[in-house]
Amino acid sequence: MAISDPATTLPSDTQVPAKDSVALLAAIIDSSDDAIISKRLDGAITSWNPGAQRMYGYEPHEVLGKNISLIVPTDRREELAEVLARVGMGEPVEHHKTKRVHKDGTILDISITISPIHDTAGQIVGASVIGHDITYRLSLEREQKRLEDIQAEVERMQLEAQLHQSRMESLGQLAGGVAHDFNNLLGVILNYAAFVAEELTSAAATSTGSEWEGPLKDVKQIQLAAERAALLTRQLLSFARREVVQTRAISLNSAITRMEQILRRTIGEQIELVISLAASLPMVMADPGQIEQIVLNLAINARDAMPAGGILSIDTALREISENEGSVAGIPDGSYVYFRVGDTGVGMPAEIQDRAFKPFFTTKPRGEGSGLGLATVYGIVSQSGGYTRIYSDEGVGTSITILLPAAAHDAVPDEVGGHVDGLKPLVGTETILIVDDEEGQREMTQRILNRNGYTVLTACSGAQAIEIATSHVGPIDVLLTDVIMPEMHGPTVAKEVRNLRSDVRVLFMSGHAQPVLATEGLLGTEFLLVEKPFDEAKLLQNVRKVLDRDE
Repeated sequence: MAISDPATTLPSDTQVPAKDSVALLAAIIDSSDDAIISKRLDGAITSWNPGAQRMYGYEPHEVLGKNISLIVPTDRREELAEVLARVGMGEPVEHHKTKRVHKDGTILDISITISPIHDTAGQIVGASVIGHDITYRLSLEREQKRLEDIQAEVERMQLEAQLHQSRMESLGQLAGGVAHDFNNLLGVILNYAAFVAEELTSAAATSTGSEWEGPLKDVKQIQLAAERAALLTRQLLSFARREVVQTRAISLNSAITRMEQILRRTIGEQIELVISLAASLPMVMADPGQIEQIVLNLAINARDAMPAGGILSIDTALREISENEGSVAGIPDGSYVYFRVGDTGVGMPAEIQDRAFKPFFTTKPRGEGSGLGLATVYGIVSQSGGYTRIYSDEGVGTSITILLPAAAHDAVPDEVGGHVDGLKPLVGTETILIVDDEEGQREMTQRILNRNGYTVLTACSGAQAIEIATSHVGPIDVLLTDVIMPEMHGPTVAKEVRNLRSDVRVLFMSGHAQPVLATEGLLGTEFLLVEKPFDEAKLLQNVRKVLDRDE
């Protein structure tokens, strides 16, 4: 075989002897990093260069005379037969990507070029194969493809998260809009029902018969239903992060004690309530209304798990979490107030426990559960820096345990704003300007304040409130204004009225104040908020707090 290459350093008129040409060709083949192999058309290997030995691991004596299928994976045997058939017809095969097997079993990615070998008569008697190992390059390509797939998955997940966030924002806006109107209605229902209950109780006290017992029970049912509706509204707002969180130092024991009466009404007579509160517990930093919501949510869940009756137990204690114990449980070491609500109900299987805190998950029949109760508890506790655990056995019962970080030793308790059922209303003689665009809410609030000694001025809009503040000749001690109103929101009303009367105290009222107060920069300021729907005692407590504090 002769080699002619114009790029060589040999003069163009130099003739290379045939034996030297063969030697040169052999040297090139032997020094090549590629596998250079020759074989007959039946597949028998006739030559095997050092490059093939390095690539496939076989020495020449191990493969010469054997079929090329020795280095071909089983699933590529049909492909080999097709390629040999094409070469046998005189068709070269170039840069064909396939796979081969190393002696140690490793699968290699190979690019091969196959050319037919002719004898002196021009007949095709075999094929020459040049194989180039592309395993590393293909590995890089595959890794790059894997990274691209991962990136695509991340982008898909980000889009899903954005869509979920958008849906949550829409849910929050919807919940807020509904809560604003619904809380006004609930406030009217709750307080007018309380007025009626008060009159019926008074009438029953002066009557010798039992004719008032039925109507009084009916009114109590109205109150109970309204309280549960108010709880559901707060759950929606809490879940949608639309409620105003008023964090302060509170006593968990006091919060539970104040709620004992409403808890007994909520769970019914067939369930025994057992409360065990540890003495001298430290304060916790939390929103009193949210703590109330946690207790009610857990009590309602426990009640529903005991349709035939049982025991609802509530315990508190001080827990010191050590560094070793906390590292195992994933809880930072420190002092915690322990709070447990347990029942002797039906219990939960493991798969239910795993999903119990997920939003909208409920095992209750359609229409009997929102799936927000435990999700709301989990969210509130987490937001307060605490931890929630669930323990349950089927047929034995369920315990929900909560750890809330203990407040600093010098924390001063501030209980106003939580449930104040049973506290004596505080009366006064000051003048209060009420601003609320809802007539029923405005009249109900006026009635509560009037019957407790206050002088009341009312306005149905911010503009009317400013007009009253300008024209009223006497003092205005408190501006009690709704937060969300048409044309002029409460914070703007407060600013305008205080410009006219700098000494006026401000108390906001709302069931959906988070967005507006955040926009106005009033969250966490000296302005107080009483959340709708409120009862008489809660309103009077907050009014007195505004009036009696130093500014």
